[in-house]
Amino acid sequence: MKTKENVLIEKSKKGDISAFEELIETYQNKVFNIAYSMLNNYEDANDVAQEVFIRVYKSIKNFKGESSFSTWLYRITTNVCLDELRKRKNKNVVSIDEDIPFDDGEVTRQIVDDGPTPDIIAEKKEVREIVNEAIGQLSEEHKTVIILRELQGLSYEEISKIINCPRGTVKSRINRARSALKNILKSKKELFNKDYVK
Repeated sequence: MKTKENVLIEKSKKGDISAFEELIETYQNKVFNIAYSMLNNYEDANDVAQEVFIRVYKSIKNFKGESSFSTWLYRITTNVCLDELRKRKNKNVVSIDEDIPFDDGEVTRQIVDDGPTPDIIAEKKEVREIVNEAIGQLSEEHKTVIILRELQGLSYEEISKIINCPRGTVKSRINRARSALKNILKSKKELFNKDYVK
């Protein structure tokens, strides 16, 4: 028996736009979150998410179902993000020495509203900025695996399918990425408040 998702995929392949919109509705937040984690910019993440869904719509006819739809979608998302990062690098737009801009909209999107006081929000925001900046300094392959594993909570199996790498390679990349991240954060540890980061 076909799942609802399979039915929507079949309809989307035939050009049914409303079926496609229903299909991607489930994944919109996840795609945006992956893009935002990789690009550290709200506008760019929005643009990339739009680009991802355009690409998915154009190429859904080629989706064979060899992996899950979500895996296929996150692979496209990751590739579009990496393309954007390479474009930035070529344009020298982003410097790791620059502060990452955070406006109120971006911060509220990142902090769970559990009623913290303004000083706690400020400290959490500072910690988050430091962590985001540190992730931004990782190599592309390390940044990708650490975001998919630590920030998006995907399994090793899912990540191996998304980046098209053996599971063992994924594990070792994640270990190396964690180690690199730890080293970057060590150099910034005086900025951390011990109550929030161990």
